[in-house]
Parts: sequence; C-alpha cells; structure tokens
Amino acid sequence: MKAVVISEFGDPDVLRVQDVPDPTVHAGQVLIDVAAAGVNRADLLQRAGHYPPPAGAPEWPGIEVSGTISAVGADVDHWTPGDRVCALLSGGGYAERVAVPQGQVLPLPRNTDLIDAAALPEVTATVWSNVFMAAGLRPGEVLLVHGGSSGIGTMAVQLAVQVGARVAVTCGTDEKLERCRELGAEILINYRSQDFVQALKDATDGHGADVVLDNMGASYLSRNLKSLAYGGRIVVIGMQGGAKAEINLNHLMSRRAALIATTLRARPDEEKETIMASVGQHVWPLLSSGLVRPVIHERLPLAEAARAHRIMAGSQHIGKILLTV
Repeated sequence: MKAVVISEFGDPDVLRVQDVPDPTVHAGQVLIDVAAAGVNRADLLQRAGHYPPPAGAPEWPGIEVSGTISAVGADVDHWTPGDRVCALLSGGGYAERVAVPQGQVLPLPRNTDLIDAAALPEVTATVWSNVFMAAGLRPGEVLLVHGGSSGIGTMAVQLAVQVGARVAVTCGTDEKLERCRELGAEILINYRSQDFVQALKDATDGHGADVVLDNMGASYLSRNLKSLAYGGRIVVIGMQGGAKAEINLNHLMSRRAALIATTLRARPDEEKETIMASVGQHVWPLLSSGLVRPVIHERLPLAEAARAHRIMAGSQHIGKILLTV
C-alpha cells in the first residue's frame, strides 16, 4: 500500500509517499480502508524526531482516520466489513490502510461526511478525557482554552458550551477570535495585544478560570496559575512553549488548585478504549444532533502532506487540516 513515510528527521520536505507493507490484522483488531487522516501537532513532532510512535505502531505518522472497515480479526464482536467508521490510532494514519484495536473505533455520527469524520477522534478524545474526565468541568464554571481556534480548541469551546460552562479563549488574531465567538466562546482575548490574566479577571469579576486547557506548557505556567479560581484545575496537553518551568507550590496549595499533565498517544489500549467509549456515549449524540460539529480548515490529498504540515506549523489555520486518501 501507499503511505507517507518520514525519510529522515527534519522539515516537511522529508515526508515522502512510498510503498510500505500492508498491515497485519491481529485478534481484536479491524482493518480500515482509509478515506482521510487528521493532521496533528504530534505528527509534526514525530517528523522532527521528537515524538516516536509507541512500540508496535507503524513508523509513519497519523493518529486519527476515517474510512470503511474491510476486514476484521478474530474476537471482533461488534464490527463487520463495510461499516463506516473513524478511529483513534497510535500511528500509521497517513496511509491507504491501517489496523486498529476495535475499542478505539467509533461509527460515523449521523449526518457526518466520511472525510470530515477524520477530524473527530483525536480532538474529541483529547478534550473529553482532559476537560471533562480529568478536570471535571461543570455547568456554570469558566473554561479558559488557549489556542481556541485550533482543532482541539474549536471542539473544546463547543463541548463546554453544551454542558453550560462559560468559555474564554486566547487567539492571535481577531479573525480567529470571531470564529470562536461563532462557536459559543464568550470571553475573547487576543494574546498578542492583551494580558490574558488581567483580561480574564476583568471579564469574570475577579473569579478567573475554573479549568484551563493549555497547549503551551512552561511559558504559560505562571500566568495560568495566576488565572485560576479557587479550586481551579490546569490541564497541560502540549509543550509548544517549552517543557521546564518553576512552580510555586504554595500558590497551588493556597488556592486548592490542581495541575494535571497528560498525553493520549502513549496510553495503553485499555485506557484509550475507556476514553473512546465515554466519547461515544457523551459526545457522539451532540455530533449526531448537529449541536457540535467538526471545524475543517482544509482538505488536501495525501501526497501534499508536507504542505499540510507547513500550514499547521504556521498556525494560520482554524480548525482541522485533513489528508484525503
């Protein structure tokens, strides 16, 4: 089959479409003929040599796909060939076919396009497992989403609004802030021209954020702490601003606050299955009813993976970038 491989670690031009061995379908797995793959920051890190795939995963990038099941392994009990699905992967999505544990697969939400469904698995699993399962966002609380116009950000805004939370976002342009407003964000902060700590405090009468969803890491840690409400929770899901920072534990203790840091890709299959089951139960009905939707920036053919990576690296996109097969 064809797949986008990383010929060597480096810039986007190292991505090449090559012939690779077909995947082997083991017990408990399904084989998916890929229609589209989502592009994620994890793919850019892998391409640069900073985020190797977990043991046993394909070497080529791609952590989410949509497509049609073409074969099932032994012990698969609720999927059959011909089912239209999307799936969370440990790797290997930039390809014509991929084998996936059955518990990481979900059916297409009603009225969702097969291509656009590739935008769902990673963002829904990331947002639901962190904002809701880990941080426990509740109705009436304030959620601060950094990078509100990203794929993860646009999904976090929509899901938080649906549970009755008040949403604040940071973005770098007024256009991105406007798109977040259209999705339901109420507090719009341009991080290039505003101090997000003060802007959030002003907009919430000094309350701050009950939950912060942070993709920056070290560079935002001290300001995130200053943004927290009493009993607030920070969930760090990325390190675009670095990995090392000092923390004043007294600040956490005095506010009865929590700092949570997670990854999704390296979790055991059993944990991913639990997350995806919860996503199917809580998020899929919102997608099927049209209350929540994937936000798509651009759809590109698989051969243009390098261009897709450049778009994401330039942070000019709003929502998800997809590669079609």
